[in-house]
Amino acid sequence: MSQPVLVVAATAFLMIPGQLLAGGLLLYEVGTDNVGLANAGAGARAQGPSTLASNVAGIAWLPGTQISLGAQVLHGNLDFKTDGFTNVAGADGGNAMEWSPGGSLFISQELGDGWAVGFASYGDFGLSLDYENDWSGRYFLQNGELLGMSLMPTLAYKANEHWAFGIGVRAFYATLDSQLAIDNDPFGLLERSDGQLNYRDDDWAYGANLGAIYAPEPGTRLGLSYTSEIDIELEDGLDLQGVGPVATRLLNERGLLDAATRIDMHVPQTLTFSLYHQLDDEWALLASVNWQDWSRFGEVGVDLDSSRPRSATLESNYQDTWHLSVGTQYRFDPRWMWSFGIGYDSSPVSDEDRTLTVPMAETWRFGTGLTYALDVQTEVNLSYEMVWLGDMEVSQQKSLPRNDPQRVSGEFDNAWIQALSASATWRF
Repeated sequence: MSQPVLVVAATAFLMIPGQLLAGGLLLYEVGTDNVGLANAGAGARAQGPSTLASNVAGIAWLPGTQISLGAQVLHGNLDFKTDGFTNVAGADGGNAMEWSPGGSLFISQELGDGWAVGFASYGDFGLSLDYENDWSGRYFLQNGELLGMSLMPTLAYKANEHWAFGIGVRAFYATLDSQLAIDNDPFGLLERSDGQLNYRDDDWAYGANLGAIYAPEPGTRLGLSYTSEIDIELEDGLDLQGVGPVATRLLNERGLLDAATRIDMHVPQTLTFSLYHQLDDEWALLASVNWQDWSRFGEVGVDLDSSRPRSATLESNYQDTWHLSVGTQYRFDPRWMWSFGIGYDSSPVSDEDRTLTVPMAETWRFGTGLTYALDVQTEVNLSYEMVWLGDMEVSQQKSLPRNDPQRVSGEFDNAWIQALSASATWRF
């Protein structure tokens, strides 16, 4: 009676890394005025210390001391509806993405002779999902959160009126917390309630941000920015709840109960090229092209440290992505500036490889914002962005010791994410 429980528990345990870590989000939205531009021109604007998040060379263009403080909230519509191909009893998923707050801090300091230093604290990596606990996909995921925060000191140098360069050392803190249900009755004979498996850990890792800005003439800047890959290592044991004593004993005999699972994941490296061109005293045009190395992120290394150690690399069929964005800034009053941008991101997964744990697709971004100068030293910004994912079909299954695998099929209908950000910048 307990052997099926053992098999299902071990299977669910070994599937956690491939499901939860096979995706995530690199966010352009970190509580700055960049939200209102959909990332257009981000690597070339150099209009405040928040340039640290997009091009570290930008602080070499900033005079004096500047401080920017930002806050934002994300809210999504990720409501999964099952269809007739689902063979697991349960409800629909509900909205898996409710309100998610965030914040950022950026500081730049001009040192003289072209040198500048800066510091940034922001979170631009993560995915948080919270499904209904009794939904049909509970054996794949109930709740999951993968988040990353960066702390980055930076040094930049402006060689002349045309060129500036920068480097930032990035300390990256990652945390993973996930829960999924375990089917204690895979054959439908025992009428036993589900158990649960939890996985939780955090880690510090390090990387670098490099940037360069070229200004061929006043009012025109070209920016190139690179962020290195960051390798994260997470480790946790088999945390089971609601599993019977016989299954617990069998897990212990096979060295699984106290086993430590190490997961190696790779935060993607990125490369961004941006343009900022001031047409006149009122209008400016902006554009960005961005590449992200998601194919590398889809390769997840797993090591099981127990009396029967094993290792594997899980391939999730991820592909690199491209981002294109264009935008404009219009200063219709000496104190007021309006921003608008449109951006497109290709999908890191094809339709057949999309999962319930990482519902990603190609996206369109529509952003707008207003900046108001309270005085010569202080300005505030309020920006809004709609990220449109559209309809996302998912068909996912898990093999079990029975004739038919567990299958969950359906669609995220009209999926979207909204971002609302507010920031203030002080110049001294």
